[in-house]
Amino acid sequence: MATMTETPAKPADVISSHDYHAEAHVLSGTLQRPIEQKIEPHAPTEIHGRRSGHLTRIVQDVSIEGLIAFERGSSRVSGAKSLKHNGWVTLSTSIIEGFNVFEVITADRIVSQVSTDHAYGEEGHFPSVTFLGTKFENLRVSGFPVTLELDYGVCGDRPSGNRSYLDNFDFLDRVRQRTEGIANATGLPKDLKTQYDKELATIKDLIAGKKGSEPKITCSLVKSIGSIPIPGVQSFGHVLVIPEFGSVSLGEVEVGEKTYDSSAARSDKNPKPDNYFTASVIKLKLGCVGHGEMAGPTASVNGHHDP
Repeated sequence: MATMTETPAKPADVISSHDYHAEAHVLSGTLQRPIEQKIEPHAPTEIHGRRSGHLTRIVQDVSIEGLIAFERGSSRVSGAKSLKHNGWVTLSTSIIEGFNVFEVITADRIVSQVSTDHAYGEEGHFPSVTFLGTKFENLRVSGFPVTLELDYGVCGDRPSGNRSYLDNFDFLDRVRQRTEGIANATGLPKDLKTQYDKELATIKDLIAGKKGSEPKITCSLVKSIGSIPIPGVQSFGHVLVIPEFGSVSLGEVEVGEKTYDSSAARSDKNPKPDNYFTASVIKLKLGCVGHGEMAGPTASVNGHHDP
């Protein structure tokens, strides 16, 4: 009796897909003194999922008991297919205008902007990233202008071999050198010394190949801050220390890994983590005329790429 040989079906071509994820808000934080008040995120905006789109929010004339104020804030997020190549571009932007903190920190306009570009196919899992558009316009301390040296390329090019930025030695070593310069600086306040020693230890672990769950590091788009003619004011890399006020961290970017919570990721027993980039370009830790912490404008981008 003759037998029939079944011809296996030809597998369908693998098709890449992408889940967009971008968030932005203008300002958030907590005040403890002279009043206790949580600063809820102002003008939060988010895009999340496979559908492309563009969303914006605007808020105006915000005053937190006259202590912290801004004239206008806006956030916008978008995701779309690239016309340059068959991939995906995600953009997150947050802007604060007419900013005033205790009459000490003022700025006409501060912009935080992050954009990622995922190429089509397996090589596009980890994106290229740019912070072009991030800027500080007329940033001042008690009326004195703050001069900044910016480095938009702090994260470098997309790592070769479709690797995470946290597996890229060049990027990690660049951040290590800058973090080490702050941690070992003479005159650095004790609380900042503790913070940057801890950050330095995390970076060294990553360089040594020791990576825990959802690792992250902090770098900055600001390489240095010019001198300010106020007694006692000091700068350490991107950090400004102001006596009787607190510390101001400028241009900070958190680069981390997170397993994206999509149906595709959940169906994979060993999903590859995704890089995310969150820029909060002015962070304040108040410690005298007022107590509290705040950050903004904040823009964040990540996403999940299949395959």
